[in-house]
Amino acid sequence: MAPQLDRFAGSRVLVTGGLGFIGSHLAQRLVELGADLTIIDSLIPEYGGNPYNIREIADRVHVNYSDIRDPWSIRYLVRDNDFIFNLAGQVSHIDSMRDPQTDLDINCRSQLSLLEACRENNRDAIVVFAASRQQYGRPQSVPVTEDHPLVPVDVNGINLIAGESYHLLYNDVHGIPAVSLRLTNTYGPHLLMKHGRQGFITTFLRLAMEGKDIKVFGDGSQLRDFTYVSDAVDAFLSVALVESAYGQALNVGGQEPVSLLDVAQLCQELADAGGGVEKAPWPPDREKIDIGSIYVSHDRLTELCGWEPKVSLREGLERTIAFYGEHGDHYWT
Repeated sequence: MAPQLDRFAGSRVLVTGGLGFIGSHLAQRLVELGADLTIIDSLIPEYGGNPYNIREIADRVHVNYSDIRDPWSIRYLVRDNDFIFNLAGQVSHIDSMRDPQTDLDINCRSQLSLLEACRENNRDAIVVFAASRQQYGRPQSVPVTEDHPLVPVDVNGINLIAGESYHLLYNDVHGIPAVSLRLTNTYGPHLLMKHGRQGFITTFLRLAMEGKDIKVFGDGSQLRDFTYVSDAVDAFLSVALVESAYGQALNVGGQEPVSLLDVAQLCQELADAGGGVEKAPWPPDREKIDIGSIYVSHDRLTELCGWEPKVSLREGLERTIAFYGEHGDHYWT
């Protein structure tokens, strides 16, 4: 059974990475639910933080332009919060291979710093961490459950395992209630669109809207599942209120797996700008970290929280294309 979200009314909430893609949607919902909200974001170029994302709630939130890697700021900012949604991170798999040290600092060291700040200043805060299905690596079987071995194929996945493990350890050892959500191909308005290093769906969408051809690497048969951003937000809010979820890592999936070729063709159909779809050989740097077909089981999250994805891929892409048709100037460059 889904928890009652009115529990957020009047609560003090901190969202790290709150000017980014998912964080800004989460911030919007929390404000609508009546939370007293503080956002932390460093606005690092290329990472997706964008003040335009909170244009409708800017006068109802506190924004602190801090870097999660700054332990002094974090020690102060975690105090007195009832909930901490920890979404600040470096999410590009490609960038993690090109600059592994920065990925380590953000996705690993800074996560430990935040949890230490909670241990010293606010042990009662409920912490929800944004992890990734990338931690699984190449699947041994599908759908992937939470019991699947964690054998990532890139630095990003390794550091996310560490970041997640710190959260679960601090739950078990220090009594800080924490849960991790392993996200899979989340999409929707507010996505960073000026480059494609944070996921192929941004590249597909932009090319389709510009009337250009989409290149699908390999034969395009690789299967993926997709989560529309409002469904992901529902998962974050729900899991924060379910005590039996604390100390667990849970998959957040989509309605059904779809091939990359079908996704590309759907983007072109909905954009209706004249572009086509072609198959292309894998670039060497991407082929090495490709994981083939992967989609996850979210049965455990459903059992605990009553969560189910509501938005179909077609509907979600329609909403996304409509958003960028109106607001694209704030995201294209």
